[in-house]
Amino acid sequence: MVSLGLAMALGLLGAFATVPYVALRPGPTFNTLGVVAGKTVVDIKGTQTYPTSGHLNMTTVSVVDNVTLYGALALWISASSELLPRDEIFPPTLSEQQVQMQNKEMFQGSEANAKTAALRYLGYPTKVVVGQVVPNGAVKGKLAAGDRLLAVDGHLLRSAQQVVDLLAGSHPGQLVEVRFQRGDSPPQEVAIALGAGTQPGRGYLGIGVTEAPDVNFAIDITLADVGGPSAGLMFALAIVDKLTPGALTNNTFVAGTGEIAPAGQVGPIGGIPLKMIRAREAGASVFLVPAENCTEAIQRAPAGLRLVRVGTLADAVHALDAIRAGQQPAGC
Repeated sequence: MVSLGLAMALGLLGAFATVPYVALRPGPTFNTLGVVAGKTVVDIKGTQTYPTSGHLNMTTVSVVDNVTLYGALALWISASSELLPRDEIFPPTLSEQQVQMQNKEMFQGSEANAKTAALRYLGYPTKVVVGQVVPNGAVKGKLAAGDRLLAVDGHLLRSAQQVVDLLAGSHPGQLVEVRFQRGDSPPQEVAIALGAGTQPGRGYLGIGVTEAPDVNFAIDITLADVGGPSAGLMFALAIVDKLTPGALTNNTFVAGTGEIAPAGQVGPIGGIPLKMIRAREAGASVFLVPAENCTEAIQRAPAGLRLVRVGTLADAVHALDAIRAGQQPAGC
């Protein structure tokens, strides 16, 4: 009876006691050229667009919380899931709501970067704009997120990096003249006393500076309940496809992942083995892999899925051109 009681207690403990881990599983995949929940994922209005075909699928990872001891053991031996310490996904210093907000902000950032990268690749002009504003920073009450930066100390701005370069030799307390435009209002100038920052002795405006398309048409990206930055590459490819004649994929089922920078560099992401599993299950025959993820991807690539190495948006477009022409693009 004692042994039976202990066995039952251990069974209940394993079935209901949670462990400090979360499970990662293959998440849904969405065609960025298509319609999800009745809404066009990438919708471009106000300029000519061209027909597309095939698939350019973004891929995701699902997070399962409150994993039990027995559940963790089952997931640990599964080839289609991964276990991670819970603190890596939900830092103890942040609430779950704050983590969700961070993921949402990263997803919105990936949308903005995808638009900029795609239009820069296609030769459209860009503008320098204020991104995030540091609370109580030097520009408090003077500049706001979304303001267009026109000049710093009389130097006309053509890139975000130029702002960094112009302030490289500055010091806290130094006055700089910033010319900017808010919305459709006339340009204006403001004198800003630089503040301190991460690098001692250097002056900072207290803003994040980025680039945005300077065009007279709108690109709307709509995809609910998805977070994180890894959809950027596939969004950018969808924009390029819709703004150029001919279909990038020529009916090939292409999936992929990768964070994208405004200048078009493709950065590494997490969970790529799980994303490849779902992509192959959905019918993908080609998977675009960020260059820095190639080593990991090769080790766990599903059978029948061709891995294509991409370091930039241009790499991805050229790889799809090669596949369409019956050639072999650079693989992992």
